[in-house]
Amino acid sequence: MKTRPLPKMMGRFAALVVPSLFVIAAAAAPTPTKGMVKRADLEIVDCLLPGQVRQLGNSSFLSQRRPIRTTASECSIRGGEYVAYDRADLQSALRIWMQAAESGDLEAQTNVGEIYERGMGVTPDYEAAAKWYQKAADKNYARALFNLGTMYEQGLGVPQDGLKALNLYRQAWGVPEDSIIFASAAQREQDELRKQLDTAIAEKDAQLNLLQKQLKDLQQQLAKKPAVEQAADSGNKEIEALKRWIEQLESERRKSTERLASIPKTRTPQGTTELAQLPPTADERTLAGMNFGRYYAIVIGNQNYQSIESLATPRYDAARAARILADRYGFTVSILEDANDITMLKAINDLNSVLKPDDNLLIYYAGHGARLQSGKSEAGYWLPVNADAPPKDTFWVPNEQITGHLGRLPAKRVLVVADSCYAGLLSTDPSYLFLNDKVTYSKDYIKFKLPKRARLLLSSGGDRPVLDEGSGGNSVFARAFLDELENNQGILSSPELFSRIRKRVEIAAQKNKFVQTPEFKSIKGAGHEVGDFFFVPRAKT
Repeated sequence: MKTRPLPKMMGRFAALVVPSLFVIAAAAAPTPTKGMVKRADLEIVDCLLPGQVRQLGNSSFLSQRRPIRTTASECSIRGGEYVAYDRADLQSALRIWMQAAESGDLEAQTNVGEIYERGMGVTPDYEAAAKWYQKAADKNYARALFNLGTMYEQGLGVPQDGLKALNLYRQAWGVPEDSIIFASAAQREQDELRKQLDTAIAEKDAQLNLLQKQLKDLQQQLAKKPAVEQAADSGNKEIEALKRWIEQLESERRKSTERLASIPKTRTPQGTTELAQLPPTADERTLAGMNFGRYYAIVIGNQNYQSIESLATPRYDAARAARILADRYGFTVSILEDANDITMLKAINDLNSVLKPDDNLLIYYAGHGARLQSGKSEAGYWLPVNADAPPKDTFWVPNEQITGHLGRLPAKRVLVVADSCYAGLLSTDPSYLFLNDKVTYSKDYIKFKLPKRARLLLSSGGDRPVLDEGSGGNSVFARAFLDELENNQGILSSPELFSRIRKRVEIAAQKNKFVQTPEFKSIKGAGHEVGDFFFVPRAKT
């Protein structure tokens, strides 16, 4: 294992580079000149398109201006209005979306909620975010239901309530209350909540018994004193303080008891159709009558940096990743070798003309990562090979821009696999899973998940550095991730893949005297709607 020092606030991680035989290699683009695409053209902005002239009978009228999120270039081409990209400008973002939100547009209401939740240079307003999510959730808008669920799960702007969060996820998912999937998850959540409340009630009882004994002793001591002394005795203040304390504890105990009594009793349905019973491979991307769509992958491998230290493990990781995705799972794979910022953003943006609504996209990024303080929040970055050392972040690619591009892509399911330092900063959403690593994944699970939009992140670590080497020529994360994909014999969901590799990475890192824990999250700002990403092995010919 190599440990290379990097400039302050930067991290080191495994990189991924080009194999030359079975994928399209895209070399880093030269510095653009006049007439060529510019970085600013590829930035995602909140754009207000002009109204359209419409005909109603013999009358013409101009429709209201329509907000969209798109690139600065497309906004200009379509005659739209936008504020030059500023990731800390709350008011300019709200100005674009607020009118549509107030008129009842569900997407705009959800976007306003996300703007308030992110904060964008100011302290996040979670109560305002929850209010706008609720407006769209009341109309059963899936993305708002999911976003509101994450607020309840974390207790942001609303009381923390895991069961309510789970129910909101269920509604966003479109799962009936009596389904095996929801009932199993609800049962686990209810059992855990009952356990917590029973413990809290027992603790309150113990405290109350002790305080009531102290109160009784003080009152008896005071009663023994002459009436003249009782009024001036300091014990009166202690008695009053104890009474207030007892009253507060009794109120808290009463609330816990009422909460315990209100937990519904959910009977977990018996029986399920296990994935093991399904055909192990797919024919033309269909399996058991379910259409999984086409599969695409962009593999970004940044190893040889121009101004900061290069990395050690990209080529072997890239060759394995491309071979497994293309040969075993039928992905159309494009590789970017040592890509600059324009090449990276353009490759993702160009997919808008390739992908269709039922398609799948996997983005595997390996290279340097960094984090910087932006306003009152911390921002993460992917570093292209032309990146300068901090604090000069001119060519750094902010996570918010990656999220913006992912939100625009028409593909139903997108999974970002990031083997980089601070990769977990691409999403701050909770890692809530309906199913844990002890539960098998059924055909019902796939049937409910497949139609839902998915924007998911599987990262090699959270908000900290990760290992570049340490696993026989691979990074520890790449070794676990690629081994599991290569050895997999059937349909594989992303939560199940995560549960398989998490412990492997932790153990391998410990052997190198390092702490590293992968994370699996939704990318909420990109339009996640409780969908999933499935790896479906190809049928052998």
